[in-house]
Amino acid sequence: MPGDLASAQLGTHPPLPSVVQPPDTAASDAQAARYHRTQRILAVIGYLADVAVLVILLFTGWSAVLRSVAGRIVQPWPLALLVYAAMLGLIMKAVSLPLDYLDGFWLEHRHGLSKLTIGSWLKDEAKGLFVGGVLGALALELIYGAIRAWPRDWWVVVAGVFAAFFVLMANLAPVLLLPIFFKLKPLDNPGLETRLRRLAESAGARVKGVYEWKLGEKTRKANAALTGLGNTRRILLADTLLGNFSDDEIEAVLAHELGHHVHADIWRGLALQTAATFLGLYAIHLALDRWSVALRFRSPADFANLPLLALVTLGVSLLLLPVVNAFSRRAERAADLFAIHSVGQPAVFVSALERLGSLNLAERKPHPWIEFIFYSHPSVGRRIDFIRRHAPYADIQSRAAGAG
Repeated sequence: MPGDLASAQLGTHPPLPSVVQPPDTAASDAQAARYHRTQRILAVIGYLADVAVLVILLFTGWSAVLRSVAGRIVQPWPLALLVYAAMLGLIMKAVSLPLDYLDGFWLEHRHGLSKLTIGSWLKDEAKGLFVGGVLGALALELIYGAIRAWPRDWWVVVAGVFAAFFVLMANLAPVLLLPIFFKLKPLDNPGLETRLRRLAESAGARVKGVYEWKLGEKTRKANAALTGLGNTRRILLADTLLGNFSDDEIEAVLAHELGHHVHADIWRGLALQTAATFLGLYAIHLALDRWSVALRFRSPADFANLPLLALVTLGVSLLLLPVVNAFSRRAERAADLFAIHSVGQPAVFVSALERLGSLNLAERKPHPWIEFIFYSHPSVGRRIDFIRRHAPYADIQSRAAGAG
């Protein structure tokens, strides 16, 4: 999706003359396959563990016990809801923490991707828990307040507020949230900054700054982004990108990001997110009507039903995953097409994709069904094939000597 080129599952294609290939491609492919396979296994286990805990809490009545405990601690329901949500959140985190460790720390270190110590990893986990807890608490207060105020139409009100919040966060996240987790500083390369600003202006994107993103303190992965809306839009270049890519390659990567701006992909993504939110909240509304009596909730506004809300959300998210990813892959292909035409150096873009794939330990040729279900970006093999179809291969070869 927009602003996340390097999160794509990147790979390689039969080598172009300009591409620096890994010393042992077969070994690299095998390592990448193990890495991503383990990630998927951990994700599935985590999903099933969440479902299991929520089902147990819901059908054993333990959720109602937690609600009663919260009500004895504090009387006003908004405060009792916060206490209940904190207890539920701690239970869920206790279950997920071992998997979070395996996925976010052990696996990354096993494959030589992470630079975090266990202390710095735990610090990031605590930050994420705090930010997520604050935002989650606000969302829950809104949901249960709306259920009490508008029992039949609460989901419409909440979805509308969430939609406005999505737009607000798209604007503010680069200046409020990102600095919590990463250090940013103005780019110390006037020539490259001028070049990128000129490229952005040619695409109709006014940026407030070009920043070096200190990603290398945590990982060897590379990334770039065009983030924010309006007065917060800025270009972010990971230090790992700046240290491993030529200026031509960095320009090609940014051109891809600008393609998302030209095609209004951020707004289209927000529209899709809003539609999914309406659908999910309506499904929750139906579930509360159907199951509140059977599960012995006091009313739909009884926050002991929160595990049911979470289960419905998980189910809807799972059903929509292939749809959302298909939307994203289509947007990525269009942004790739914009990049090769706006920069006019397809071999350079191919070289950048290859380098990103190598740094990020991308799975080169995932199974088509795996790519269909899990991938928000086309794999690099497909991306390079796409580039070759839209920029003659002979032209790529002719440009290759100057692309390295």
